[in-house]
Amino acid sequence: MQSSTESSASYKNQTRRESSPSAKLVWIIWILLITAGITAAYLYSNHMKQEVIRQLQADSRKQMNELKMGYEAKFAALSDEVKELESKVQSFNELLTFTKDNATSKTDNSNKLYTQLNEVKKQLNTLQQKMELLK
Repeated sequence: MQSSTESSASYKNQTRRESSPSAKLVWIIWILLITAGITAAYLYSNHMKQEVIRQLQADSRKQMNELKMGYEAKFAALSDEVKELESKVQSFNELLTFTKDNATSKTDNSNKLYTQLNEVKKQLNTLQQKMELLK
């Protein structure tokens, strides 16, 4: 009877030996899968980070171009207004000079012209200040 117990003991040892390498293989496969998953997640997160950075850069460039175009449009509009006011000032100066030359005892008209000229100069100064702020 010893032979039957010996044979069953040797069978158990043999099955343990056989199951032991397969258990190690399962652990190695699990470790490899986990490592592959972590590596894939890391690579994907880096890829997504680069995509977000590219998108932000593109959006920033777009916004900067829009701001630049808006600034240039405002600057052009203010330049036109300044030119228009300068021409008005010049015409008022000519009118004032003409009025001074032809003035008699009635100085009300020249006073009105001086007042209008001062108002135009104030407007011109404020527009020039706005242009300097835009620069």
